[in-house]
Amino acid sequence: MKKKLGLTSKIFIGIFIGIIFGLIIKGMPSGTLKDDLLLNGILKVLGTGFISSIKMLVVPLVFVSLVCGSSSMGDIKKLSRIGGKTLFFYLITTAIAISLALLVGILINPGAGLDMSGLITSKPTIGESQSLTDIILAMIPSNPVQALASGEMLQIIVFSLLLGTSMSMIGEKADPVRKFFESANEICMKMVSLIMLLAPYGIFALIANTFATTGFEAIFSLIKYMFAVLLALALQVLIVYSGMIKIFTRLSLKPFFKKFANVAAITFSTASSNAALPVTIETMEDLGVDNSVASFTLPLGATINMDGTAIMQGVACIFIAQLYGIDLTIGSFLTIILTATLASVGTAGVPGVGMITLSMVLTSVGLPLEGIGLIMGVDRLLDMARTTVNVMGDCACTLVVSNSEGELDKSMYYGKKEGELVAINA
Repeated sequence: MKKKLGLTSKIFIGIFIGIIFGLIIKGMPSGTLKDDLLLNGILKVLGTGFISSIKMLVVPLVFVSLVCGSSSMGDIKKLSRIGGKTLFFYLITTAIAISLALLVGILINPGAGLDMSGLITSKPTIGESQSLTDIILAMIPSNPVQALASGEMLQIIVFSLLLGTSMSMIGEKADPVRKFFESANEICMKMVSLIMLLAPYGIFALIANTFATTGFEAIFSLIKYMFAVLLALALQVLIVYSGMIKIFTRLSLKPFFKKFANVAAITFSTASSNAALPVTIETMEDLGVDNSVASFTLPLGATINMDGTAIMQGVACIFIAQLYGIDLTIGSFLTIILTATLASVGTAGVPGVGMITLSMVLTSVGLPLEGIGLIMGVDRLLDMARTTVNVMGDCACTLVVSNSEGELDKSMYYGKKEGELVAINA
């Protein structure tokens, strides 16, 4: 029997055929066949239909997944010092990651020189610059139902976190509601997987439409976008994670990166934080982290710590804004940072969900979702890299927290006996 093609292979085939088909259409003379039947007919139905399917899932998926993620943290009172340190570390590193991504995006300008403003199907709604006070106040929903209906993403995030945290504090009394949301989350994830089956066809149409309009210019912009994301991911690892480990633990980085290679092999091949979780826990215990710390910080990180995904979202926002000639305000940048940071809480650690949360971030600042079609063409490659960074952030946090709590066996970390460890520290 022939081995069936996986979704990733189908997407790459769709990209390749879409590029060729788009360039063929670009060379065709204007007329009924090109404009009405192909561009505004078949390709529009497939491409716009796929984008609309993604839009359809944004609000329910974010709402349900955030409630599940925040309600599964356990008894808030028992989080104590370890819980507080872990949550603080994860939120701070995610905020740094998205800020770093915006800075890299602004410096590299991945979407500059490619004008796709004529492909926008809906008018963008970038608002006037708001003060930080106004942004914070706008995050509090006066009517949660209205926020859900109108897709006010920051308000939905705040309400979801409040609801999930309250469920966690109540404990067993909230079990019926918790089970409902867990079932709803499974349903939402299944809907995502079903819609992703349409991805090869939707991406084919979007890529074909892009190349039929812009030609080879789109390839150079995509290369710049990929370079910007990979550069920001590398800076997050080399500066943020490495710096925090050195500053807060005074440990050598070599044992950490050497042992993490085992985890990276899993994360890079599966693009899933959850799939790598058993290996991640085992690796951190081999590095001397006590199980009581690793078994708490790592599963929590797989749920709420998505630095790599936040970096992709930051660069993507700059990329898409430049593609469509839209100027982002200071208020827009602050909204992106807040939305991407808060959206990392509850995001499922499985492949493909980053595109759904990107839709949410784009929606929060009124950027057109059509740009996602171009990004999805190369997202699988970037997904593997950013998932590896996501998990490395979990491990760095675990190392820092365990060391601060005196739960790190440094002799195991260096793979040395106690006597040899004294010599190393000396």
